[in-house]
Formats: sequence, structure tokens, C-alpha cells
Amino acid sequence: MKVFIFSVIIFLSTTFLFSQTSETKYLDNPLAIQPKLVVGIVVDQMRYDYVTRFYNKYGEGGFKRMINEGFTFKNHNFNYIPTYTGPGHASIFTGTTPSIHGIIANDWYDKTIQKSVYCVQDDSINSVGTENNSGKMSPHRMKTTTITDQLRLATQQKSKVIGISLKDRGAILPVGHSGTAYWFLGKEEAKWISSSFYMETLPEWVTDFNTSGVVKSYLQEWNTLYPIQNYSESGPDKTNFEKTFNGKESSVFPYDLKALAPVNGNFDLIKETPFGNSITTDFAIAAIEGENLGANTVTDFLAISYSSTDYIGHTFGINSKEIQDTYLRLDKDLERLFTYLDATLGKNQYTVFLTADHGAVQAPAYLQSQHIPAGFFNNSTFEKEVKEHSKQVFKIDNLMENISSNQIFLNYEIMKANNLKAEEVQNRIAEFVLQYPQIDKVFTRHQLDYVHYTDGIGALIQNGFHQKRSGDVIYVLDPATISTWYQDGGTTHGSGFSYDTHVPLLFFGKGIKKGSTYTRTEVIDIAPTLAAFLGIARPNGTTGNVLTELFY
Repeated sequence: MKVFIFSVIIFLSTTFLFSQTSETKYLDNPLAIQPKLVVGIVVDQMRYDYVTRFYNKYGEGGFKRMINEGFTFKNHNFNYIPTYTGPGHASIFTGTTPSIHGIIANDWYDKTIQKSVYCVQDDSINSVGTENNSGKMSPHRMKTTTITDQLRLATQQKSKVIGISLKDRGAILPVGHSGTAYWFLGKEEAKWISSSFYMETLPEWVTDFNTSGVVKSYLQEWNTLYPIQNYSESGPDKTNFEKTFNGKESSVFPYDLKALAPVNGNFDLIKETPFGNSITTDFAIAAIEGENLGANTVTDFLAISYSSTDYIGHTFGINSKEIQDTYLRLDKDLERLFTYLDATLGKNQYTVFLTADHGAVQAPAYLQSQHIPAGFFNNSTFEKEVKEHSKQVFKIDNLMENISSNQIFLNYEIMKANNLKAEEVQNRIAEFVLQYPQIDKVFTRHQLDYVHYTDGIGALIQNGFHQKRSGDVIYVLDPATISTWYQDGGTTHGSGFSYDTHVPLLFFGKGIKKGSTYTRTEVIDIAPTLAAFLGIARPNGTTGNVLTELFY
């Protein structure tokens, strides 16, 4: 009997040690958990509370599946200002902030050529798939590599990397400098296009999709997916806090898209409805099929950016029936995508992450109706008054080259010609700006160059400040204060307040354990985490950390 018990103990001990050794080898060998395909999903303008607010109305196969089968980061944040689409996508995939990757806004004033530039505009290349300039785009202004660049480098360019989005910047920035991007052209054309940065002609599968009639079929009636009386998580259908489409008297369901299209940009109108997300899902599935993604000997990567959520949020605001219906329909699109991946690649053969490029604020007029501090800021009036003040103080015209994106750009040639010291000019302007109604904080270039901020708004500003590209005086508006452009309804984003910075981060699929955490994480942590997961080098500007709690 003693011999038998001793033998059992030896067997169990050996089995335990073998299992521990196997697990260690499994963890130490990234190839053991390498998925066939990584799908990186960015939902444009998705606040974190859209996960919890609409949770009970979601089905089981979309957001809930990611939450129940995967890992949720409940305290995930952007760590810089400004929170716009271009910087958001760049930061997610580079693992660093605008101060390093250089995408400081969607558009910014370029001091070297003295005019505004768009983050992905590239006049040196040609459109592919269209005759107009919508395809003259590339990632040439992004200074660092992305996780997708590193995947291509690690596999000797064997990994296929595809980015798709209704927005050019949402497709281009995630796939870095070595992937392939496609974006949607509405107007009269209703098709997916690219640029000569990536190819000379569209692949056959893209042409087939463009001629299939799928896009045009979405010019239909937009009504609520479920009975509207069940949409208790959003405000009334008819309010004074929403914009609406041209040709529509008020923002109430239903919307006859075919009738509204001619006065709303024709097929561009689809982008401002949930059907824009459906088209994106259709095209994502076509890309998987057309490129045989996941059938490679190495990991492939598909970056999907859902843009309609942003268009709809800007128009109708975050408390609208329209935004709730959009997320319930997006949930169905996610389920459709995951079901397709299950069928083609197999369950647990792919890995997905989902996050957002920024959040959004409640419509200030609505907040005011609830006695919550909020307001509207007139940029034109501010610019006029700041320039007039500068002229009175310094007795010089044109001292300011440009005012945009809450930044003031000074003319250094004029300062030099008039023997003005940059620091003194910055300080005098900052003193005036700080006294201006609805401006909460002001930072000068000198401060951001010589003072290291470790937390608060100062740190967010500094992380978004690029020495060569940013302005000389940067100001911060009061909470829930946005442009007068939205005075008649809708909302926007761009600030460092929690409504813009707190976004979801969900992982699920191969190699991802179940669970959740309230530990603070930041958008710059995603890329280094993926690099560790795939066993490849991090993007070359990475400043984020690996989210170790995600893995077994």
C-alpha cells in the first residue's frame, strides 16, 4: 500500500512539473499562441459608457461576446490632448503620443510652408479607383512605425496588413507605412478607393465589390432596429439638442435616405447612418476573402475603423435615439463579423481588440437644461480679440500667423525684425488669453519645453505637443465647452476631460484570458502589448507598457 501511495505521489508530482514546464514553454514561445489573424477594431467616438449603458440591449454575439469570453479594461484612457481621430488612430497603433509620432491633429498649421495641412494628405501621389483627389493620401506625416509595420518587418513582409475605414485617416494610419489601406468615397461614386502609395490599380476583389451594388442598396429607410419605446437608455426622439439632415424638418425617425440623399451629398449620406458601419463590415469580410487573410503561414492583420458612429454623434449627440440605434446595429455587425471568422478560420484561431479613438461630450445645451455647467465658445470672436490685443500691446500687425486647434502660432520673422523675445511675447499673450471667458488654462511653448508635467492637464498637453509642429500658446476651454458650431445641436470632442479620454478596450480570442480590471491603462499600451503577444519588436517610438494581466 505504501509503495502504491508513493507511486501515485511521484506520478502526480511528475505530471504537475511537466504541466508547469509545458506552460512555461507555452508562455515563453510566442509562436505557440500566435493567431492566424489579428483584427484591430477602432470605433470612432465611442465613449466607455456605451458599453455599460446599452449592455442590456446588446445581443450575445457582439460586444457581450467580447466581454464574456475575453478581457475588459474598464479604466482605459487617452493620455494626451487633442483627442481627435487622426491622433487617436496613430497613437493606438504606434504605442506613443503625438509628441513623438507627429500626428498632432486632423489638420494643423504647418509653419514651414505657412498653410494648413491634413494629416494624411499627400499631393505627390495619385488616386487609385477615382479621378478626383480623394485618393491622394498616405501616412507620410507619421514619423514612427506602427505595430503593423513591425509585423511586416518581423515576417519579411509575408504578413498581409489591410486597413479599411470610411475615413481615409482611419484606414491609413493604423496600417503604418507598409500595409495597404482602402477608404470609402461617397458622393456620386459610392465605392472603395486607395492611392498609388499602395498600388497602381485596385485588386479584382475590390472592383467586384464596387460593382456589386451592395453600397447603393443601403440607400433605404433608416428606422429603429427595435421598437423605439424600448430605447429607454436615450432621450426623447424629438429634442432641441440635435441637428438633422438637410431636407428633414426635425431629427425624428424614420429617415428616407433615398429621398434625402440628393441634398446630403448623395452616397455620403450613408456614412452618417448605421449603414455606413454595415458597409464597412461587408467590405471587411470581402477583404478577408479577397486577400485570404488568416490563411498565411504567419499572422495577418486586419484594421477596421467604424466611422459612422462619429458622424452620427456629431449630428445627433450622445443622448439621442439615433446614437443608441447605431450601437445596437453595430453590435449586430460585430456579431456578423465574428460569426464569419468562426466559420472561415475557426473559433479561437483569431484575436480581436476593440477600442476607440476618442469619446464625446453631452450636448452643452442639454447639460445647461439640467443645470450642469457647459457652454459654447466663439472661435472667430476670440481670434479677432486676441489679434487686436496683440496689436495694441506690441504695436505690430500680423504677429500671429495662425490660430487653430486651440493653438496660437507666432510669426518669428516679425518678432526677430522687431527685437521681440519669444518668451516675453508668449507670456504677454498667455496672460491675456487666460483672462478670456471660458478659457480655463493656458500653456506657452517655453513652459512645455522647460517644465516637465507629470499629471493633470499639463501632462496631457505636453504629450500632445510636438516641438516642430505645435503652436506657441496653447489654451484649454472650460469643461463641456465647445464651438458655437454646435449651438443648434450635436456634439464634438478634442479635450482632455474624461468624457473625451475614457474609452473601451476589449480583447478576446486566441491567447486572451477571461477577466477584467479597473487598473488604469492608456491607449499607448495597446501596441507594445500586441508586440509582446506576437513576439515581435515594438514600434520604434513606443512609450507605453505591456498589459500583462491580459495573458495566461
